[in-house]
Amino acid sequence: MSTVRSDRRNFIRTTAAGMAVVGALPATRAIAANEELRVAVVGAGGRGTGVAAAFAATPGVRLVMVADPDSGRANKLAAKHDAVPVADMRKVFDSDDVDAVVITTCNHWHCLAAIWALQAGKHVYVEKPLSHTQWEGRQLVEAARKSGLVCTIGTQQRSDPMQAEAKQFLHQDKGLGKIEYVQANRLGRREAIGRRATPLTPPAEVDYNLWLGPAAEQAMYRDNLHYDWHWDFNTGSGEMGNWGVHILDDIRNVAYQDSVSTPSRIVAAGGRVAWNDGGNTPNVHYAVLETDSFPTLMALSNLADQPDGKGSWNCPIHPRVKNPGSGYVVVCEGGYYCGQRQAGKAYDKDGKVIRTFKGGNIVPLHVKNFVESVLARDPSNLNVSIEEGHNSTGWCNLANVAFQVGRSYDSGALANASDVAGWSRLVEQMESQLKPFGVNADSLSASAVLTHDPKTERFVGNGSEAANAMLKRTYRKGFEVPEIVSA
Repeated sequence: MSTVRSDRRNFIRTTAAGMAVVGALPATRAIAANEELRVAVVGAGGRGTGVAAAFAATPGVRLVMVADPDSGRANKLAAKHDAVPVADMRKVFDSDDVDAVVITTCNHWHCLAAIWALQAGKHVYVEKPLSHTQWEGRQLVEAARKSGLVCTIGTQQRSDPMQAEAKQFLHQDKGLGKIEYVQANRLGRREAIGRRATPLTPPAEVDYNLWLGPAAEQAMYRDNLHYDWHWDFNTGSGEMGNWGVHILDDIRNVAYQDSVSTPSRIVAAGGRVAWNDGGNTPNVHYAVLETDSFPTLMALSNLADQPDGKGSWNCPIHPRVKNPGSGYVVVCEGGYYCGQRQAGKAYDKDGKVIRTFKGGNIVPLHVKNFVESVLARDPSNLNVSIEEGHNSTGWCNLANVAFQVGRSYDSGALANASDVAGWSRLVEQMESQLKPFGVNADSLSASAVLTHDPKTERFVGNGSEAANAMLKRTYRKGFEVPEIVSA
């Protein structure tokens, strides 16, 4: 661990005015074309298991280490790939037998783990969402830039050739005319996570200090430690950062062509309703995210269509256009493009399908692109840069901030908070779908209109003080995300 700590100090102290940062880092092994790329997986849960399999199936890759503070999980995944299990990820970063690191931890660990790996001279593949707060995401971007190493994010749709076809159709071919706005949906049913009368005791096989890392030490009243950390803002980002980041990244890529980094105006509303469980992230969350080009509406719900139902909500735009429950609709002057994972359809104004798009198995393609970029030592070869990963995650972080600083709910004021086409309709739809649960919309919270400066990545104007306070967290001692001075 000493070398990582030493490298971390060097990394933080090095600025553009001093020595080149690459000189402060351990030498990164050059990998010959006929050599194996030695990969370690940090985080052995469900996502780590799946991504590990994709790397193991990639020619020229060998999994050599697995790190997880849950010894049962680490041992199980390591045995599957004949790798070495460890509890502390810093042993991975200290190892001379690791070239690249795959980070599939809880969200609150993503940035610190990635920065530590870069400091140790390892290439990095980090899962989405990139960051837990916008500030720490920027530190990771700067760390990657200074290191010169390959660093990417697991938004695998970026490696689907279908996305380029959709962009060509919408922009170069102008297949549907001018884009007016986008509606993003994640309407996927989940269940409550339970509410205990006494705090949860972590399982004996978990090193809880390492599991908690940079997060605050707080009592947990949910039933399970694993996975349900998603629904606690201390460690997770809610559904907005879980599925929302995939959908919003697709929108930034396909609809905006990455021309917009983050929104300039945000209004959000929502709540955790009907369940009375141990979570604190919203299970109903809707927002309008405005930019200087065109806006995006976001509708998110984890509730069933009825209290005893098996279906999900829907927020239709056109009676003949199939509105994806997990995806987005680009509303254009000449029709609609409905995009979702590995599929897309274009409709004319009357709702007639005029073109169909099909994608493929994208995780292997995304992993292959990362591996090829590492072997070439060329970050520019990546299908998605860490900067774009930071920007897409930012849409989720900002929507979460708007929810967290929300105040009392006023339906009329909320509907009138934005003149974006479709916003008042979306507010009405979301409110009406709460009624079968006996939930009054007044129990939700709603933000004021928040103005955000994409250049400074700070809020300005009304409500900015409270919102800016949410852009960075306080880290536990020994697990602080370092400030990286930009070059």
